[in-house]
Amino acid sequence: MKSPALKDYVQLVRAPAALTVLGDTVAGSAAAGLRMTGRRLLLPFSSVAFYWAGMALNDWADRKLDAVERPERPIPSGRVSPGAALGTGAALTGAGLGLAALGGGRSAMRVAVPLAVSVWAYDTVFKPTPAGPVAMAVCRALDVLLGAGGETRRAATAAAAVGVHTLGVTALSTGEVHGANPNTARAALAASGVATTLAVSGPACTRWNRLVSVAAGSGYAGFVGRAQADAVRDPSAKVVRNATKTGIHGMVPLQASIAAKHSVFGAALVAAALPIARRLSRKVSPT
Repeated sequence: MKSPALKDYVQLVRAPAALTVLGDTVAGSAAAGLRMTGRRLLLPFSSVAFYWAGMALNDWADRKLDAVERPERPIPSGRVSPGAALGTGAALTGAGLGLAALGGGRSAMRVAVPLAVSVWAYDTVFKPTPAGPVAMAVCRALDVLLGAGGETRRAATAAAAVGVHTLGVTALSTGEVHGANPNTARAALAASGVATTLAVSGPACTRWNRLVSVAAGSGYAGFVGRAQADAVRDPSAKVVRNATKTGIHGMVPLQASIAAKHSVFGAALVAAALPIARRLSRKVSPT
């Protein structure tokens, strides 16, 4: 096997999709009343490293199944070896832990270590089981709390919003190849409604902050809900794949809605990732 090209690793880790994870720690930080400045700016990049690690581990764990269902992926196509994928996952996990330590010190590490363990546990143990969506939701909720420093209780609602959204999207994503059960699509749609409520609820700094939060939350609900409603009507694999992709991108306006209650500027920065992520997804699929 020849050495993998950079584009093969880009596809392995779904690199552009990491734009949808940058806002996790921003939302958690805003909910906790902390500013994302100085060394804390490293925390979103810690999230990216963990996300990429999870994608590499996902393909390593699914390599036999992908050989049948998705032979075009880097491992079954022979472009990246299983050992290289596993090594990439391990190296990126180490990078995520290192960036968390530099950006948030001990308080961040108290979340980063469980987050790293959860990522590995999801990909290697829980993903093919009924507990898979819950395990993935735990990963994303912890990622929000990574930005909260020692104020994890203050960011609990924000983490719950992201976690509930992730639960619905992950459950629906199990039907990307063979189609989904309509009840699963309905549950995902309901989860998006709960996530919207959690995102816009709670105190906001000013009425302007509240208005921007509700606007972003409404945008999230419409963007994601429309695609999931389509999956309820037609739970075929193609429609489910579109709903899953939309759900992944929908994380951005959800994060923006949470952040806007405390920082409109932070919400604007988070929201700026959406058009870029959608454009790049045409070249590298986020799923």
